[in-house]
Amino acid sequence: MIEIIPHNMKPRCEVRVPGSKSLTHRILIASALSEGLCSIENALLSEDTVLTMKALGQMGIRIEEKPGNRLMVCGCGGDLQPSIEPIYLGNSGTSIRLLTAVAALGKDTYTLLGNDRMAQRPIQALIDALQQTGVQARSTENNGCPPVEVNGKNLSGTTAAVNCRTSSQYLSGLLLMAPCTEKGLQIEVTEGPVSRPYVDMTIDVMSKFGIAVDRQGYEGFQVAGKQAYRAGAYEVEADGSQAGYFWAAAAVCRKAVKVKGVNQDSCQGDVNFSRVLESMGCTIKHEPDGTTVSGGDRLQAIEIDMGDMPDVVPTLAVAAAFAEGTTVIKNVSHLKSKESDRLTSVAKELEKMGITARCSADELIVSGGQPRGAEIETYGDHRIAMSFAVAGLAAPGTIITDEHCVEKSFPNFWEVFEGMYV
Repeated sequence: MIEIIPHNMKPRCEVRVPGSKSLTHRILIASALSEGLCSIENALLSEDTVLTMKALGQMGIRIEEKPGNRLMVCGCGGDLQPSIEPIYLGNSGTSIRLLTAVAALGKDTYTLLGNDRMAQRPIQALIDALQQTGVQARSTENNGCPPVEVNGKNLSGTTAAVNCRTSSQYLSGLLLMAPCTEKGLQIEVTEGPVSRPYVDMTIDVMSKFGIAVDRQGYEGFQVAGKQAYRAGAYEVEADGSQAGYFWAAAAVCRKAVKVKGVNQDSCQGDVNFSRVLESMGCTIKHEPDGTTVSGGDRLQAIEIDMGDMPDVVPTLAVAAAFAEGTTVIKNVSHLKSKESDRLTSVAKELEKMGITARCSADELIVSGGQPRGAEIETYGDHRIAMSFAVAGLAAPGTIITDEHCVEKSFPNFWEVFEGMYV
C-alpha cells in the first residue's frame, strides 16, 4: 500500500503519459495481420499489452522489443498458427474480446482464458456473432463468460448481428478480423454500441493500415474480404484516458497541469474529459504540444452522459466529490463488468471518505463536499487506484492498497504522479 502525502503541487506543471493502451492493442493486432514488417513507436508496454503480445506470439507472430518503447512486428497476412497451450489474458478485457474474434481466422481450436474476474466478464454476444459466420465458438462453462474456445475452420458466413450494449469491443474485434476473411463481413449492430469513440478508433487504425470500411453510422458496417493490412511504420498517441488523472489533479488542487502529447484532434474519445472539467469550472488550453487544464476557484456539479467515456468515470467521480452540488453521471451500466464493478467500487470508496455516493443500474450519483482521508480498496482495478490517488492530494491520510495494480496500464504512474510536487 502507499500513502498519498498532500504536498504542494507546482502552480504549473507538465507531465508526459505513456502511449495509449487502446491504440497499442489495436495497432499490435493490425500489425500482426499485415503482410510484412511493421514498426510501432511509443507503444505502451504494460501488463495488458504484454498479454496481447504474448497471445499473438502463441498465434505465430514474431514481435521484438527495441529500445525506446519501439516494437517490430512480423505480420502473418491473417494466416495464424495453432497454439497447443491455452492463451492466458489475465483480466484484460480488451485483449480477450479482440483476440477471440481474431482467433476465428485460425483453422485450429484456440482456448482463451483469464483470471477469476475475467471468468465473470461477459463475452456471449461476440460468441453469438461468430457462430453466425460458421465459426465454432463457445463459453466452456456455458455461462457466457471466458474461458472461450474458438475454431474458424468453417468460417464462411458473410453476415453477423452483434449486441454491443455491454461492450463495443465485440464490434471492434469483428471489424479487425473481417478484412482477412475470404468474402468479407457485413455487421449489423442490434443494440448500442456503448463507448462509440472506441469504434471510431478501431476504424481509424484500420484506415491507416489501408483497410476500407463502409459504415452506416454505428448501426451497420461492411468490410470487404481479401484486403491486406499494409506493413509500415506506425506511432501510438499519448493515452487520453491517463491524461485525465492529471487534469483532475489540476481541478481538485486549483493548479494548472499540461499533459504533453494529448491534443484536441486525437481519435481518442477520452481527450474530451478536459471539456467535462471545463463545464465544472476549469479552463482548458489546447496547444500543438499538449492540453492544459487549470482549476478554478470552485468546482460545480454537473449532470452528464458518460456512455462514450467510461474509463474516466472514476476520475470524474473523484473530481465531483470536491464539487458544490450533486453530480449525476448517466448511461454507465457497462462499468459494472469492467476490471471491477466500477460503479459499486467507486461509490463504496467515496463513502469511506465521507462523501455521499450511490449507484443505480445506469447512474453514479455523487454529492460533493470535503473528502477525508481513508484506506482505499482498489479491487485490483488500476483505474480505482489512480483516480483515488487524485483524491489523496487534497484529503490527508489517504492510503491506496495494492498500488502495483496500476501496472496493468501505466507502469510508471507513481513516478509521473510525484513529478507534480514542488
